[in-house]
This record gives sequence, C-alpha cells and structure tokens, in this order.
Amino acid sequence: MYSEKVLKHFKEPKNVGEMKDADGMGTVGNPVCGDMMSMYIKVKDDTIENISFKTFGCGAAIATSSMTTELAKGKTLDEAMDITRQDVANALDGLPPVKMHCSNLAADALHEAIKNYKENKEK
Repeated sequence: MYSEKVLKHFKEPKNVGEMKDADGMGTVGNPVCGDMMSMYIKVKDDTIENISFKTFGCGAAIATSSMTTELAKGKTLDEAMDITRQDVANALDGLPPVKMHCSNLAADALHEAIKNYKENKEK
C-alpha cells in the first residue's frame, strides 16, 4: 500500500521535464524492473537553483523522482550529495519493501547529475 505522499507525488509530480540548458544531467536505470530516471540540475553559486526529471517507470519511481527534486532544490551540491534513497523514502512516509530497491533510484540520478556537473566544470 502506498502512502498519501507517494500517491500525491505520483498524481501531481513536481519539476517534471527535460531541462534543455542543464548544467548537469544524470541517468540511472534498473533493467530488472524497467525503471529509467534522468535528473537535470541548474547550479548557481554551488547551489541547486533548479532541478527537473524525466522518469519511465511505475508510480513509485515517479513519486521518488518528484520528491528527490523537492528535497534537492535550494541545497548546496554537498548537501544534495548527502541525500540518500532512505531519505527519499522517509520523506514519502515509506515505500512498500518490494519498491525500495527498484523504484527508489532517484537519489542515484541526482548524484550522477552532480558528478556530471562537476566533470563539466573542470573542463
């Protein structure tokens, strides 16, 4: 059973869509369940000024992506790197155990976007 927060973020996800001028982008996926997530960030003064996502997956995958964007927006890059899968699940008032592993990849996508931003900045 899904929490009310999971259902809300699935039915009305926040920050949806590809960001064409992103400073960093990260994509992760789980071939077992088919969930694919891309996270896009816009960074100003070492802070995530804007963030969006595109997710192909189940309701839990969409909800975790939406919640991750809400958790990360306004955070410094270091603070955002500290966001874990468990933080996302806790913010959604939990996920069914069967959904924790497959669908909660959004924090990983966020971390990949931050790594991508840092790599691009070094060039």
